[in-house]
Amino acid sequence: MRKNKVDIITLGCSKNLVDSEQLMRQFVANGYTVEHDPHKINGEIVVVNTCGFIGDAQEESINMILELGEAKKKGKIGQLYVMGCLTERFLEEMKQELPEVDHFYGKFNWKELLADIGKSYHRELASDRVLTTPKHYAFLKIAEGCNRTCSYCAIPISTGHYQSIPMEQIEEEVRLLVAQGVKEFQVIAQDLTYYGLDIYKRYALPELVERISDIPGVEWIRLHYGYPSHFPYDLLRVMRERDNVCKYLDIALQHISNPMLKKMRRNITKEETYALLERIREEVPGIHLRTTLMVGHPGETEEDFEELVEFVKKARFERMGAFAYSHEEGTYSFKNYTDDVPDEVKQERLDYLMRIQEGISAEINEAKVGQNFKIIVDREEEDCYVGRTEFDSPEVDPEVVVFKQLSLNPGEFYNVIIEESQAFDLYGKVFL
Repeated sequence: MRKNKVDIITLGCSKNLVDSEQLMRQFVANGYTVEHDPHKINGEIVVVNTCGFIGDAQEESINMILELGEAKKKGKIGQLYVMGCLTERFLEEMKQELPEVDHFYGKFNWKELLADIGKSYHRELASDRVLTTPKHYAFLKIAEGCNRTCSYCAIPISTGHYQSIPMEQIEEEVRLLVAQGVKEFQVIAQDLTYYGLDIYKRYALPELVERISDIPGVEWIRLHYGYPSHFPYDLLRVMRERDNVCKYLDIALQHISNPMLKKMRRNITKEETYALLERIREEVPGIHLRTTLMVGHPGETEEDFEELVEFVKKARFERMGAFAYSHEEGTYSFKNYTDDVPDEVKQERLDYLMRIQEGISAEINEAKVGQNFKIIVDREEEDCYVGRTEFDSPEVDPEVVVFKQLSLNPGEFYNVIIEESQAFDLYGKVFL
């Protein structure tokens, strides 16, 4: 056990990661050495930032806590603290079942941890954080919470109502990050499209993106987690006109059949969804769309699934993920529907959908062979460099493998000609 060292472990989404990075900055300000590496845990303080989204994520969080509880018993670590979405949902149950944890905090009261160990929370550092990502990119959280009432989603239970972060505060954070060398910003929220409605009484995402785009040093802005209903179409103008706003949009659609969209409480129809996608592609030529789809929601019939398959074939998303429905306690679905699709059917549908998408991705990537792309290099490996185009978000999207014919610097931009492709990766060389 290392004295004066804090280990932060982040499970779940990039929004959790931002919270962890802010907490790390506060520990540094209080004189601690801080690490964010789950493979080197030996601090006198260990903090687990949990995820409570679906059953698998919850299980991962619990297993990590139990593992650390054993390490604590053996004297390998000191105090053990747990925070995040899972504790926000199941605080009392976790207190009873995990006595090895010194204290639990929810999603928003983690600042109390510092006071509980006799340290100060530095308000002047509220917009500052210790980056756990490569120094050239960062996640930029613009809101907390969600006002949607999707049937299957437990996130609003943990995060509460939507809370936009004021534009001026976001701009201050961007300037701080640019000063540290950040060039690329992944703009995130549970629902980007709702931004501003709570504090400005209007959909303000297009204005916010323009204001971030105007800050010197911001090279790429990429948008994650849009919602299809009441989409702020002026955003498309911003994406089209601003060179540093990537032609990329992550917009979770979940399903396409009208019976399923109604059961899911998505506030949009099949016809409106197709019209939305057509308008996005028409107004922003070359845009790459990422979406997430769900299989196995209560009531999903073979006919519903066949519609979903046909949708994937027609829409030809450049990026797509899918997951099986999880019957989460406290959700509308849990209270009102029976989880009537067998697990094996859910898995079969999921596998089939992803096989179709793999073929589509392979065709889209193959069409890029011979083209030139601007990439940012993320890292150097033994025999290559690995980077991304503007159409690729870190950790979830394809990468560009660059053959080592020249010395490149991680965090710098280069023009690359694509020479080979696979379903989920591209291969090329620097174009001089």
